[in-house]
Amino acid sequence: MLPPPAIIDSSPALDAAIERLTPAERIAVDTESNSLHAYRGTTCLIQLSTPAEDLLIDPLVIADVSALGAILADPATEKVFHAAEYDLICLKRDFDFDVANIFDTMAAARVCGIQRIGLGNMLADLLGVRHSKKHQKFDWARRPLPETALRYAQVDTHYLLPLRAVLHEQLQAQGRLEEAREYIADVTRFELQSQEFDPDGFWTLARPNSLKRAQFGILRELYILRDELAQAYDHPPQRLIGNKVLMQIVNLQPRSVKQLYDIRGLPAWLLRQSGDEIIQAVRHGASSRLRIARPKQEPIPQTIVDRYSALHNWRRDTADARGVESDVIISRRALWDIARRNPTKESDLGDICGLGPWRRRTYGADLVAVVMRCR
Repeated sequence: MLPPPAIIDSSPALDAAIERLTPAERIAVDTESNSLHAYRGTTCLIQLSTPAEDLLIDPLVIADVSALGAILADPATEKVFHAAEYDLICLKRDFDFDVANIFDTMAAARVCGIQRIGLGNMLADLLGVRHSKKHQKFDWARRPLPETALRYAQVDTHYLLPLRAVLHEQLQAQGRLEEAREYIADVTRFELQSQEFDPDGFWTLARPNSLKRAQFGILRELYILRDELAQAYDHPPQRLIGNKVLMQIVNLQPRSVKQLYDIRGLPAWLLRQSGDEIIQAVRHGASSRLRIARPKQEPIPQTIVDRYSALHNWRRDTADARGVESDVIISRRALWDIARRNPTKESDLGDICGLGPWRRRTYGADLVAVVMRCR
């Protein structure tokens, strides 16, 4: 049984916690949000662990948690995450926090060639600890948080530091520490996306489906309506009406609310309250004479496609030989950049994102040789 976590739900408690955290050599970090339950999710809990204690910080109660920013940004303190990217996005989006000196246990496990990389699996396989994931879909905006949720949140960071120690030892034994640092830097690099709704986003659904011109109008009307309803009911759009369900409506073109009830996946409460709006959107889209311009996509020259294919095959073979997933070797984005660059010597690879010093030294000659064979 773990000792109870420190619940940080006031500014004085946060100040005292920061004072205790500041000398720590490394801190485990996690966040919980309500993104599965709200139109725009927000960070509802920040978990931090040191060897001495576990802290659960409540940003929904504390008006200002900006004092945490200095610790997270301090390069002298290592921050240990598991699958860091979404946590980093949340911390930046909601609090404008930048995080320096990151160790990602999932990324480290992938470099080691570990297959079961979910936190629950890794805790069981490497530490012999059982961690139930039944709170993965919990609404973390609820207050007060039940004891079971608090314990779940505590476990998410309590064992990250011992897990990091095991993985660090494996990386050292395999001679993979530098590779892991470079890979972690790659997978934790992100660009904060705009949260503004794009009414032309429906094309991402239209392209993979063989829609007729008249159906484009229906899909566009439904896509816009879904976002409006999601805002009104404070639901994530795709949990309100999933993309597959949206396409079913487009294909069936129902003429009455009664017909909507035959479509599996549409909540009955939504049809009772907004079924008429859905039918109106279908009718308006079907009768629309608006000219919908398909976004233009410039074709990729065949020579670049051929180079990419050759590089992709090289990556697959290299990953198989290493016993890791292909993207651990190099990302698809970097492969496309190399294919476009068409390097003739290793120095031509110098500023390609995702191709750091370790990868250039290890794979540079092979990458150039693959490209040269395509000439």
